[in-house]
Amino acid sequence: MRAVTDAGRAVAQLGDPAFRSVLLRGIGLTLVLLAGFIAATVWALGWLIPDRFALPWIGEISWLDDAVSWSSVPLLLFLSTFLMIPVASAFTSLFLDDVTDAVEARHYPHLSPAPRLSVLQGLRDGATFLGVLALANVAAFAAYLALPPAAPFIFFALNGYLLGREYFQLIAARRLGPSGARRLRRRHALGIWATGCLMAVPLVVPVMGLVVPVLGAATFTHLFHRLPDADPAGRTSRYREH
Repeated sequence: MRAVTDAGRAVAQLGDPAFRSVLLRGIGLTLVLLAGFIAATVWALGWLIPDRFALPWIGEISWLDDAVSWSSVPLLLFLSTFLMIPVASAFTSLFLDDVTDAVEARHYPHLSPAPRLSVLQGLRDGATFLGVLALANVAAFAAYLALPPAAPFIFFALNGYLLGREYFQLIAARRLGPSGARRLRRRHALGIWATGCLMAVPLVVPVMGLVVPVLGAATFTHLFHRLPDADPAGRTSRYREH
């Protein structure tokens, strides 16, 4: 299966310094954001709850604000474990050009450099994808409850579509533009979906989901360049925007 070959080539390059740099930057920014979120929540709870107040038959209480603030920390840390993967994915998407450039430099050195996404565009695309991925999986939760035996198939089919759509679009748009990438994606929808399903496998393994953005960008770079109508030589294509 070609998707497995593409993924294998991506895995083989995970030790590349560019791959490690993107992964570490994404995780680092995520930890900073989550630490800031926890600190801000603890401060807000301490600010909202009065320092002192009196209760009938009990008297004055001056410790409740501290108790609520600090007791919320374990809960916030627990929630952060679930937030870490999608937030890290959103941050990592800002640097996916580095991964794609590294793949092309090693495997497709004949190509001319592709235009890079701006920071604002990367932020917008990452936030949009994070929102769509979260909403789609929340909506799918009802299907999981209604059809428990089909839950794994629904999970992989849905996330395979979303991951394939997002990463192929990002990779192809670098050389064909957004419209050209969409046309090429529609033409090869089945293969892109199958590769996306393969990329969804690490999502079910704790922590492994953190490598999905890097692995996905590398895998779909290989997929894009082996499509005969994608014009891997970067010369002409009927999908290219003019």
